[in-house]
Amino acid sequence: MFDFIVFMVLFLGGIWLFGAAWEMPTAQGLAFSGGIILVSLAMAYVMRQRGSATRRTDNWNQRQK
Repeated sequence: MFDFIVFMVLFLGGIWLFGAAWEMPTAQGLAFSGGIILVSLAMAYVMRQRGSATRRTDNWNQRQK
């Protein structure tokens, strides 16, 4: 549950920054870039988990050598 809340805060914060950048009189580029960074961090936070939802034993990142 905590992971989902962190993801949503980062993701929706990034989307909000995308939209807010259009209304700002200055620093639109910084706000838009910040939105890209927040959305990217949200995606990276979700994908940091090892394994997958399929519960396969032969995941590419978990192969035994």
